Amino acid sequence: MTATKRSAGAPTSKYRKWNSINWKEVNIFVRRLQMRISKAVKEKKYGKVQSLQWLLTKSYYAKLLAVKRVTSNKGKRTAGVDGVKWSTSKDKIKAVITLKRKGYNPKPLRRIYIPKRNGKKRPLSIPSMTDRAMQALYKFALEPIAETNADPNSYGFRQYRRCADAIGQCYISLAKRYSPVWILEADIKACFDEISHPWMLDNIPMDKVILRKWLKCGFEEGGNLYPSGKGTPQGGVASPTLANMVLDGLEAAIKASAPKRVHGRIRSKINVIRYADDCVPRAHFI
Repeated sequence: MTATKRSAGAPTSKYRKWNSINWKEVNIFVRRLQMRISKAVKEKKYGKVQSLQWLLTKSYYAKLLAVKRVTSNKGKRTAGVDGVKWSTSKDKIKAVITLKRKGYNPKPLRRIYIPKRNGKKRPLSIPSMTDRAMQALYKFALEPIAETNADPNSYGFRQYRRCADAIGQCYISLAKRYSPVWILEADIKACFDEISHPWMLDNIPMDKVILRKWLKCGFEEGGNLYPSGKGTPQGGVASPTLANMVLDGLEAAIKASAPKRVHGRIRSKINVIRYADDCVPRAHFI
């Protein structure tokens, strides 16, 4: 009996040219590993989760997909502080080979400002192409955990969910005869900018060395380098997933804070619908 030995950690000859890559095969491989991570999380086999995360972040297929993700969106036209863009097939193949944990040090973020509707400006931090690809790579390993443990009614920056789904859930919560009559809108002030670094390092289940480097790389503005003592940068590939994981548990906490009995009647009804750091709690005491 013979067995075919397959390694996902090194490039095969047929994948040395960008245009010859079988993206269906690449996606299937990464997706299967993600499903195994999700299954291990549900079974509370956290040692296996770490092993599978390590395998995924070392996978050549995952590195291919990470480079493809950051060179296929609108952000590919915007360079980081180093001014580097991956525009040719040769650039992309070389980039895949450079995505290594050993010796990796992220560059400072390039700080720009985009206008908001209220006239103010929102700070946006632009990582270099290499740092974007590394974030995409480690996000592949983090996303299955985030999705498995996510709040049921969280809709922002999640796979297969969008703003329309949050609106639909609002309608479901309000359209019934016994629907809530009190509606509150909440927006966490400067959510991305104020997240605690120590909390993330203690609670986010990913490579702590890589996470610490991302959080502490600082940003460059006007030719000056500034440290980053808190928050996760808006503009980072992994930032939405990290922020969602920080906020997961908010729905259960709000529901648990409601009194079990009100004026001798049964427990109050609470619905919480969240889109990133914006949420709409609804209550109806029955």
